[in-house]
Amino acid sequence: MTLTRDQIREAYIAACLGEIQALKPGNVHRFADGHRMTATQFLDSAAISAGPLTDPALRVGRRIRDAVAATRAHIGTNTNLGILLLSAPLARAAEYPSPDLRLDTSRVLDGLDHDDARDVFAAIMLAQPGGLGSAEKHDVSQEPQVGLKEAMQEAAHRDMIARQYVTGFADIFDTGLSAHAAALARGEDGMWPIVFVYLDFLSRFPDSHVVRKHGTAIAENVRAEAEAIRARVLDMEDGTEREKRLLSFDTRLKADGINPGTSADLTVATLFAKNIINLVLHNREVSG
Repeated sequence: MTLTRDQIREAYIAACLGEIQALKPGNVHRFADGHRMTATQFLDSAAISAGPLTDPALRVGRRIRDAVAATRAHIGTNTNLGILLLSAPLARAAEYPSPDLRLDTSRVLDGLDHDDARDVFAAIMLAQPGGLGSAEKHDVSQEPQVGLKEAMQEAAHRDMIARQYVTGFADIFDTGLSAHAAALARGEDGMWPIVFVYLDFLSRFPDSHVVRKHGTAIAENVRAEAEAIRARVLDMEDGTEREKRLLSFDTRLKADGINPGTSADLTVATLFAKNIINLVLHNREVSG
């Protein structure tokens, strides 16, 4: 089964909507804005970026560059660079006439070249993500000397999004989708499977965005606290009490200017992959 552009677009927008509807401590969501950004900006960003992201005439790098440019022109700030870096390879893989999204994603990543690197470097410079800094090799402010996958290899040890490019999106397919499936198997419904995907990422890995802006020690403290809170929330049955616990964590993180944005980006990519798989294998409707 080959998905149409409209199906891929719908799957992407639904993933973005589902993520913003879920209570993700420290990140922007429908329960609370934060970091000088609003939930509405993220929803608008999804609609604005969906066109270039799903344009079959464009290579992966150009999709990212054009989607970042469109978002920047309308929103005026970086709301979705990480989301786009993760979603563009998945969108391209969804166009393959194959039922194996993971295999096709690896094929897409293996085919990325110097032009993709140039476009992605330009997209990153345009988005100006917080804590970007510079790198000794393959600095995004310079002309790339290698293909995009090779450039991502240089950053993979310190950046979870770059890591997906060199591992075939292993953390999406292994951690994210497994966390979502486990939540459904426990009987979680509504936003809760998405919340647990986010908490799984946040409690397993020091968030890359937090590391860049606040350092490794603070990122590890956030990870450890997320692990403890995930365990407590998992044992709670009352949804209101769960929300109170998470909102308390959310308020403290935002008061300290801590935004686990990479964990949120990985959550969107997980939902996007889930929606694509459901369409391809099960002909189910997409959802958040």
